[in-house]
Amino acid sequence: MIPSPYFLYLGSSDDSVGIKTSRGLAEFRRADCVGEFRHDASPLTLGLPRLTMAEAAAAGARTLVLGIAKAGGAIGEEMIADAAEALRNGMNVAAGLHRRLRDIPELAALAREGGLQLFDVREPPADLPIGTGYARPGNRLLTVGTDCSVGKMYASLALTQALRERGVAADFRATGQTGILIAGAGVPVDAVVADFISGAIEALTPARDDEGWDVIEGQGSLFHPSFAGVSTGLLHGAQASALLLCHDPARETMRGLAGRSLPELGQCLEANLRVARLTSPDVRAVGVCLNTSTLDESAGLAICAEVSATLGLPCTDPMRFGLDTIVDELLCPANFTPATTASL
Repeated sequence: MIPSPYFLYLGSSDDSVGIKTSRGLAEFRRADCVGEFRHDASPLTLGLPRLTMAEAAAAGARTLVLGIAKAGGAIGEEMIADAAEALRNGMNVAAGLHRRLRDIPELAALAREGGLQLFDVREPPADLPIGTGYARPGNRLLTVGTDCSVGKMYASLALTQALRERGVAADFRATGQTGILIAGAGVPVDAVVADFISGAIEALTPARDDEGWDVIEGQGSLFHPSFAGVSTGLLHGAQASALLLCHDPARETMRGLAGRSLPELGQCLEANLRVARLTSPDVRAVGVCLNTSTLDESAGLAICAEVSATLGLPCTDPMRFGLDTIVDELLCPANFTPATTASL
């Protein structure tokens, strides 16, 4: 386990989506976070105290979490310098980026000298199996998306909690750096060699003999040319009986791919169901989760109602309007009727 309390890193980032790891920890493990570190160049905040490295250490922070992500998981020189300063102040450093902290000589030396640890979260387990696609008992739901960073982790965590509140056993299965930091365990699927992706997810969600659910955090999108391979492996390894589609209605183009439009929701849902049927012939869609944070409440309710009526599935923003309709559909599918603005 990575020692807490955490000190969350924003650096000089001006990308509100790119700070999703720090934001996720601030949202779901706020009690374990002492503050945030950001340079004057960053206009972003998590609503936590802005501290220097020395102030954070004095406040009890044990680990600096480099909770920002750039395409390709790069670690820039500024981030290395800031991580070095954290180590000099007696903090461990954790990151979920593709470049390993332990492979940066300056950081490795400072950690050794200070008796501190470097945590590379994007480190897949050794000896992962190759997927087989053989049927295994248990209820599994996978979140899928129209794009990267549209709320799959948030929806998965919120759904896990909503099921538990109904008295249903549910476990969040993390597949990305943020989810792993929040849950304390998981498989960083985008760091797994392609041949082993489906097997990694089979291992992450073994057979279960209760009536509970594994809620599996999705990654990427079948429609994103850069990351569709990871999404495909997840769909096959999950053998999900249910899919939950996630979408950001304010997103105009694919993340990192200017000019490439997002798919229509119905088109995206059908494509995911089709791919999932290779290993789960009876898979079904149980709803849509929207990230309406850029809309006012009435507009958010209206677009949820519109999507619900169009697709004939429950649609909600899990962080604003809850997940009752989707939990109902998951547990009692015959009871669903398309939502209206008034009923959401």
